[in-house]
Amino acid sequence: MDEHEKLARDQSSLSPYRSFTRAEWARLRADTPLTLTVDDLSRLQSMNDRISVEEVVAIYLPLSRLLALYVAATQGLFKATQRFLGAEDGKMPYIIAVAGSVAVGKSTTARVLKALLSRWPNTPKVELITTDGFLFPNSILQREGLMEKKGFPESYDGAGLLRFLTDVKAGKRNVVAPVYSHLSYDVVSGEHVVVDRPDILIVEGLNVLLPGKQGSSTPFVSDYFDFSIYLHADDHSLEQWYIARFRKLRETAFRDDRSYFRKYADLTDEEAIATARDIWTRINFRNLQENIAPTRARASLVLTKGADHNIQEVALRKL
Repeated sequence: MDEHEKLARDQSSLSPYRSFTRAEWARLRADTPLTLTVDDLSRLQSMNDRISVEEVVAIYLPLSRLLALYVAATQGLFKATQRFLGAEDGKMPYIIAVAGSVAVGKSTTARVLKALLSRWPNTPKVELITTDGFLFPNSILQREGLMEKKGFPESYDGAGLLRFLTDVKAGKRNVVAPVYSHLSYDVVSGEHVVVDRPDILIVEGLNVLLPGKQGSSTPFVSDYFDFSIYLHADDHSLEQWYIARFRKLRETAFRDDRSYFRKYADLTDEEAIATARDIWTRINFRNLQENIAPTRARASLVLTKGADHNIQEVALRKL
């Protein structure tokens, strides 16, 4: 073994993560059956975030198998504790976070996981919420001068999100979460979704892994997560994916007269690219650098994507 190989091995042994190539991770699927069809995937994937059956087989089936094991172990521990205490206060949902940059594919990952996990016999009830619903309404963001920082930590109702997670984790019935519309680019007044004691709750959002303020005794969002996933890609790929998504939206949703972004629908292709790059650099990339990327090391699992959107490496935190 040469010095380079020895150094690489030593560094790997000191890392809090165990890393797998795509092929190594795919072998961990074992005999887990594929329960999604091509039509299922077409409904689950987000705009400009391609996902294939092969990707599900190689990455998400092994992940769903691992999560099913983790959930079963947690459920067993909870039941053992209940027996010890002689308590009968329902069940405690297992909460999974999905974090990462704008345009990295969080929504598709969260929806695919929801579909797969709901097919495991011990977790038939899987719910999904996005933290977009906990953004402050535009009226408040405009009043506070935060419209240019939408998606930054200060643009969220953190206290409201904490209350929601506290109630869900406590096993309360019919916990409500606000609804966000990407068409109107705002929280929808009077609308909400109801989360009623699921087996698993998936929480998807940009900044869900942020730690609390130093010296504060207030709990923070990630205190409530049993497992967390961070989707990672290089900066150039993220920018290109964001621009491609913006151009696609210019041809579709932006043309709806109700769209907040209707003003962008008639841009030329060159103008659309320039506008998307400006928004990316000024807002989304800044948020990524300052708030999102620094939380990657807090995740239980890091999925690293290549330029083709396929996941090339999986890093699992050692227990």
